[in-house]
Amino acid sequence: MSLFSSAITLRKDTGLSDEEFIQLRDFIYQQFGIFIAENRKYLVENRLSGRLKELNLKSYGDYYHYLRFDPNCKSELSKLAEVVTTNETSFYRNPPQLQIFQEKVLRKVLDEGRKKGRKQLRIWSAGCSTGEEPYTLAIILLEELKTEISSWDIKITANDLSEAVLAAAQRGLYSEYALRTTPPDIVSRYFTKNDHVYHVSSRAKQLVSFGPINLNDKFALKRVERSHIIFCRNVIIYFDDDMKKRVISGFYDNLLPEGYLIIGHSESLHNISRTFKPEHHPGAIIYSKQD
Repeated sequence: MSLFSSAITLRKDTGLSDEEFIQLRDFIYQQFGIFIAENRKYLVENRLSGRLKELNLKSYGDYYHYLRFDPNCKSELSKLAEVVTTNETSFYRNPPQLQIFQEKVLRKVLDEGRKKGRKQLRIWSAGCSTGEEPYTLAIILLEELKTEISSWDIKITANDLSEAVLAAAQRGLYSEYALRTTPPDIVSRYFTKNDHVYHVSSRAKQLVSFGPINLNDKFALKRVERSHIIFCRNVIIYFDDDMKKRVISGFYDNLLPEGYLIIGHSESLHNISRTFKPEHHPGAIIYSKQD
């Protein structure tokens, strides 16, 4: 999940005042934990202009009051979540990190499960966007376990703030661009092409369970089944330190003993949490839970 990575044409008949920006910025932070710096005011204006037009509202102040008091505000919150987040991703994004995941993390967790006689694996993709990440993880599991996978109890929980991107993820239909970083042999084995649209394999789809989540809701985090591994890549970079600490604390509580947290390669837990131990690998840092 990424924030404000593209712009929408700005409306000419109204502008976002400083007071309105502060109201909307604070509201978005209270609802979703997404922090918007003052130098991104024009992007808030651009992104929300379409919602004003759709709702036939005259000003951003009217939109703020609509969000606060209108009986239909709950459905509009979902729309707001869609426009303040943009989902730029792909299958097999950041191959070096995924290689470390497969060779150092996944194999260790699987071996531990075999030794304990408990072939159960839970992975949480928090901020799954349109599904490329959790489906990639499912494909990696299918590649790693092969025929042994039938003897495992596996569930990948995939959550995102936007219901629209979750609906797209559940359909499992992708353009060639979404597969731009995917090895060709993986594409041939796990996708079916039909009229320039790639359908993800049912074998991968059946390992993934999609649902909405607001990472700013601590009770929602507590409802997620405890995980061996959490992926939350390119999400916390858009949070302020206070929000980061709350979310990372929620991940710590969710992880099973000796569990792993994998965040984006440009993100860090430095000064955010001392409860995870960074493990440095070529091209990737993996965080392990410290009891």
